[in-house]
Amino acid sequence: MTTPAEEAAVIIRSRRDAGAIDAAIILGRAFFGIADLGERVASFSYSELPGFPVAPGVEDGEFIISQIDGLTTAILKGRSTFYETGDPSLMSTPLETMALLGVRNVLCTGLVLSVQADLVPSSIVMVTDHINFTGLNPLIGAAAGGKATVNMNDAYDKRLLRRIKTAAATAGVAVHDGVLMWFSGPSFETPAEAKVARQLGADIFGWTIVPEAILARRYGLNFAGVAVVTDFGAGFSNGNPNADITRGPAVAGVVATKRLMRSFVRMR
Repeated sequence: MTTPAEEAAVIIRSRRDAGAIDAAIILGRAFFGIADLGERVASFSYSELPGFPVAPGVEDGEFIISQIDGLTTAILKGRSTFYETGDPSLMSTPLETMALLGVRNVLCTGLVLSVQADLVPSSIVMVTDHINFTGLNPLIGAAAGGKATVNMNDAYDKRLLRRIKTAAATAGVAVHDGVLMWFSGPSFETPAEAKVARQLGADIFGWTIVPEAILARRYGLNFAGVAVVTDFGAGFSNGNPNADITRGPAVAGVVATKRLMRSFVRMR
């Protein structure tokens, strides 16, 4: 009996023999402009691919194979989030499909809040580690056989982080390191919660990236998270978060991330 990921991989291969795919980039809605990088050579609606999420936030999700400066890259335009669905595991099949297609490296984008004075709005932060503050895990209830019990040491691949730093320097984009704390959303965190995040060692916090990191670990994928700071956390440096991602700092960070991603693809 085939799994949904195996079926999805067959469909993708039947329409386009992409050859080696070095990296896949997972895009939240704020980062959809990155999907325009390069030349699109094949695309699939998530609804065409068994097991891919068709849920709030990803109704128009697409799996795209692009040639970026002659290099084949997979782009997942849209991702399911816990705060929209109540299920942290819905990106499991897409990530398993990436592994079956031979993808080695996965970059996941996200928006975060900061509790560090030097991580100002518009900053780009490479996630070096995370704190799961939710009590949730996308592997709860996953198939037995050891696949749900994974080692999270070096969950954020050091070679990928070095590659991102090199790409950032080449693109003229400043990047920072930071520890991410995962909250469930969709309500923004209170000043007390932001204070706890800082006290426990987090530099940034948000509602995404961590589930994908756990799932990537399960499927043996090298993983990195790239986050854009939209605001300071409530109660910190006059932070007053809101959901308007069209404001200047958020947009500036997303535009810089697009330059970073193009440079990253060239660095294989």
